[in-house]
Amino acid sequence: MNDLNGKSIAEMLALHAAINEALRSRNVLRSANNPTGDLAEYLFCAAFGWEQEANSKKGFDAADADGVRYQIKGRRLHSRNKSRQMSAIRSTDGFDILAGVLFNDDFCVIRAALVPASVVFERTSFVDYTKSHKFYLRDEVWDAPGVRDVTERLRAVEQA
Repeated sequence: MNDLNGKSIAEMLALHAAINEALRSRNVLRSANNPTGDLAEYLFCAAFGWEQEANSKKGFDAADADGVRYQIKGRRLHSRNKSRQMSAIRSTDGFDILAGVLFNDDFCVIRAALVPASVVFERTSFVDYTKSHKFYLRDEVWDAPGVRDVTERLRAVEQA
């Protein structure tokens, strides 16, 4: 790994931009936003062969060959912010399964699960200000009925 301490702010930001462009050219990232969500979508779709929807598709991010709709969420846990709150869920009927992944500081998979929508909505709270639902991917979610741990499946893709 390069020693970044000797680099200027401008050099580090240029390196960051170049890395993001290289990841876009490999179809890992699809947007110029924070890479967490794009990386989560890439890993799940590559691991399971799901078809990614257009970025603007409402309610779900991918579907499988049987028509099951997946809302894909990722959260990077950082030493400065260990919250497991997933990004806002705007539609309660747009997906069948939430595919959730937790990453560490270095964007490596910590834990991943396929969570039935019914389990998700038993554990959400509505936020009136944003007109969305708030969901935390806590450890006890893996013990809920119908939840499938897919951590190793995603780790296999990230190592490829």
